[in-house]
Amino acid sequence: MSEYLLTLLVVIPLIGALVAVVWPSHRLRDLRAITAGTLVLELLVGVLLYTSFNPSLPGLQLTESVDWITLPLGTLGTVSIDYALGVDGISMPLVLLALVVLLIGAISSWNIDKRPRAYFPLYLLLSSSVVGCFLAQDLFLFYLFFEFMLLPMYFLIGLWGGPRREYAAIKFFIYTFLGSLLILVVMIGLYLSAIDPVETAVAAGLAADVSAVTSDHLFMLREFLSSGRVAPSNAVHTFRFEYLADAANYLPQSMLSPDSSLHLMGVPIRLLAFWLLFIGFAVKLPVVPVHTWLPDAHVEAPTPVSVVLAGILLKIGGYGFIRIVDGFFPAEALHSAVPLAVLGMISIVYGGFNALAQYDYKKMIAFSSVSHMGFVLLGIASLTPEGINGAIYQMVSHGVLSAMLFLLVGVIYDRTHDRRIDHYRGLIGPMPRYTVLTGVAFFASLGLPGFSGFIGELFTLMGAFRADYLPIWIPALSTLGIVLAAAYFLWTYQRMYFGQLWYRHEQQPSLLSDLTPWEIGLLLPLAILAFLLGILPGLIFTISGPTVEAWLENLL
Repeated sequence: MSEYLLTLLVVIPLIGALVAVVWPSHRLRDLRAITAGTLVLELLVGVLLYTSFNPSLPGLQLTESVDWITLPLGTLGTVSIDYALGVDGISMPLVLLALVVLLIGAISSWNIDKRPRAYFPLYLLLSSSVVGCFLAQDLFLFYLFFEFMLLPMYFLIGLWGGPRREYAAIKFFIYTFLGSLLILVVMIGLYLSAIDPVETAVAAGLAADVSAVTSDHLFMLREFLSSGRVAPSNAVHTFRFEYLADAANYLPQSMLSPDSSLHLMGVPIRLLAFWLLFIGFAVKLPVVPVHTWLPDAHVEAPTPVSVVLAGILLKIGGYGFIRIVDGFFPAEALHSAVPLAVLGMISIVYGGFNALAQYDYKKMIAFSSVSHMGFVLLGIASLTPEGINGAIYQMVSHGVLSAMLFLLVGVIYDRTHDRRIDHYRGLIGPMPRYTVLTGVAFFASLGLPGFSGFIGELFTLMGAFRADYLPIWIPALSTLGIVLAAAYFLWTYQRMYFGQLWYRHEQQPSLLSDLTPWEIGLLLPLAILAFLLGILPGLIFTISGPTVEAWLENLL
């Protein structure tokens, strides 16, 4: 059973989507239970995955690999694409986060009555794609999952969103699609430059088959490559992460090999490829100035889609920075650490000031996400154990807290169809439980010690201060983001929840009813999780620490 856990995580939502599509039309209300049940099963498989995972081992675990596409191209060599899945300390926390947030989003979709036969299959397709991104160990496979997310998210925003949903959906699609095209360009360059050493050793006649390849064969192959004794027709090109991250697997003087002397307009081709990849993932994170799609998408998206968008999809950008951008271009990452850290700092401060200026509750939280994801980029740019672990922790923490925040916005919007912060005052009177849980989410998000937000920000800043090649003013200015977070969260909390009760539409005070047991059941687990992660950071660091340490040793 454990041999196919990762495939099950990808396939279960696809099966659920197929069931939802063919479900009888006179029983469409069952689609809610089918979707929720599918993702409960997915979470149970995730628990089994967690129990099968050994956090003390830094490498990939529970791997699955099957030759998928093998295409001989004559003198151009052979195309080799694998169905390869795996999980390690970097991806495991994000997989678990995805399973939790996707289930929360599915349950919060219970009131979706518009075109349920389309909504719930699309949601399940999105779930499969998101999980697949964190599990894929072949760049071609990763790109398929990455691209396939666009389609369901585009329709989920464009069909079930607010008044400007078409504009928000198109803007989201264009930004993300253009970013993915930049990733595709670099992906092709990497494919042309790197080889699968095991299959190439067999093709070059050094071993009888793949199972017979030894370390001596690989050493001999590298000598043959350096001396030009391997014919181009024998080169088996690959997209596998493990091979693309190893400089020894690049053809000498190929386009993107570490020893490449190619320049484009005076810029080394590898440095240009690094920045193209960075921009592609920066759109997804997002990083200022390619962030403008996010506030529009959040404002127009229905609450469950905002939960998934903020809780999970943004994290694929951060994961891509660690696994692909820095993993494949370590020298360029070190060379570009200062501008990357500056971009992280700008995102932190710019997102904070914009959040402070908002009167739309949902847009305020959207800009707070830009600020909090800036800490992720700052931690990654530090290239220190504290910074990378802090970035992973911050992604998990923000995934939990942003899901909770958007659910809280959805509560008030479902009742009044009004998100203006200045249209409410004194909500603690009619909505005390709602006020308490909002306070938990706000204080956790602004970095109060004892909650997960504090740990993530602390470690990313520690990593940035420790990095010898980062000027101290970058993390010092980044701390302004914590002050701004306190300002916009506390201002919103004081403005909406305390004082004498007032609502702009005073003729409808009955709308301001407190949380239902169903809503408490959605919000309370997230609040508890934010608290547990805050007081027990080892829940994440125990998983990520050994892998990050080994990853940095190989990187630097």
